[in-house]
Amino acid sequence: MASVRTPDPNPGWLSDIALEETRSRVPILYVEGIPVRVDGAGNVEHVGLLLRGSPTTGAMNRTFVSGRVMHGESVRDALMRNLEKDLGPTAFPQLPTSITPFTVAEYFPLPGVTPLHDPRQHAVALVYVVPVTGDCNPRQDALELTWMTPADAASDAVLGELEGGRGSLLRQALAHLGVLA
Repeated sequence: MASVRTPDPNPGWLSDIALEETRSRVPILYVEGIPVRVDGAGNVEHVGLLLRGSPTTGAMNRTFVSGRVMHGESVRDALMRNLEKDLGPTAFPQLPTSITPFTVAEYFPLPGVTPLHDPRQHAVALVYVVPVTGDCNPRQDALELTWMTPADAASDAVLGELEGGRGSLLRQALAHLGVLA
């Protein structure tokens, strides 16, 4: 099944064919962002999860903001670009002063090497929890953004809807934030 893709905003980097070839030989660097809503004291009230069709399986899955770090692009700029790409220009993400991720995730093309799996490639992702203060209007291939309480997001049903083993990352993020019950 062919998937509909948004044109690459930086077509000078790699063509689709070159990207596929590179993915088969070299780990690719990604950023992933888990949007959250926080109260005035900085306590997480809601976690935002995207709903989109999987390009590999065609199934509907929940996922995070995610995208490649382009050649010559800083990690901060890549995170902001992908947050805007997936959440819209009025999400108003609040990136921290230090751009240290809460974890580094490694996806393998073969299932079972780690809990995380991406059949297309070996990928390394810097994963962030990002407070957003504005209106989120999913764009690109995301169909909707669902805001959930941390307890609802940590349910087995929701964790099981996350693609590629990302349920383990969400559980790790919630523990990092101190909101896992």
